[in-house]
Amino acid sequence: MMNMKLPFDDILPCGVCEFERIGELFPCRAKERIPEGAKSVIVYLFPYWLGEEYYKNSNVSKYAVPEDYHLIAGEYLNKITEKLKAEYPENKFEYFCDNSPVNEVKAAVLSGLGVKGKNSLLINPDYGSFCFIGEIVTDRAFEYSEESSGECLNCGLCIKKCPSGALTAKGIDIELCLSDVTQRKGELTAENINKIKQSGCIWGCDVCQDVCPMNKKIKPTPVKEFYETAKAFYDSGDNIEKRAFAWRGKKVIERNYNYFKK
Repeated sequence: MMNMKLPFDDILPCGVCEFERIGELFPCRAKERIPEGAKSVIVYLFPYWLGEEYYKNSNVSKYAVPEDYHLIAGEYLNKITEKLKAEYPENKFEYFCDNSPVNEVKAAVLSGLGVKGKNSLLINPDYGSFCFIGEIVTDRAFEYSEESSGECLNCGLCIKKCPSGALTAKGIDIELCLSDVTQRKGELTAENINKIKQSGCIWGCDVCQDVCPMNKKIKPTPVKEFYETAKAFYDSGDNIEKRAFAWRGKKVIERNYNYFKK
C-alpha cells in the first residue's frame, strides 16, 4: 500500500492505479465524465459483510440487505471527491459507482486490493468478495499502489456449487445466472421458478460467494450505514424505496415472493 494518505483510508480499503493500465473503457454514458488527460484511478472498496446474525431468515441476497449501496457508497465517494478537489484545485476528479466505464475489478487488482475469483468478483484478503467497488478518475498523477499478485485458490467450489450451471471454467453465462433470473421482468419458466424456490432467495444469489473458502473468517464491514439500514427479509407490501431492487420495480420482487406461495 502506498504512503500517501487518502480521505477515509483509515476506514475503507483503497489504492491507486495508473489510468492507462485499465485498458478499453466500457461504452456507457458515464464515459463522457472521464477527465481529459486522466492519469490515475483511485479505487475504494465498500465491504458489506455484516456477520451471520444479520442474515438469519433472509430471503434476499446479502448485498441487498442494506440500503441501496449506490446511495451509501455514492455519498462517501462524493465526500471524498470534494475533499480531493479542495486539496488539489488545479485537478479534476470524477467518481463512479457501478455505472462506470472503468473495469472495476481490474482496477481494484491493479490497485493492490485483491485478486479476481472464478466468479469474476474481486476477493479482498480482509473482506473477501463481499465488497462493492467505487472509483475516482483524475488527471492528477498520484503514487501508484503495488498490484496484487497471485490468484484465488482455484478450488472450483464456486463452479461446482452454482445452482444453475451458469458458472464454468470459461466464465459466466448470464442467461443461466440465477441472480440475473430473479431480476427479469414477466413470468419465468417453470424451471427457473423451481430454482428460485430451491434457493430460498427472491432477489439475487449468493451461492458462489457463500461456498468460497476465501470468504471464511472475513472481517465485518466498517461502514456503519450498512448496519443501520439492514433489512434481511422482504415481506409482501414492504416499501422498496432506497432498496437495491427498487430500480427494477415492485412487480418483480412481489412476483418472486409470490412464487413461494404456489
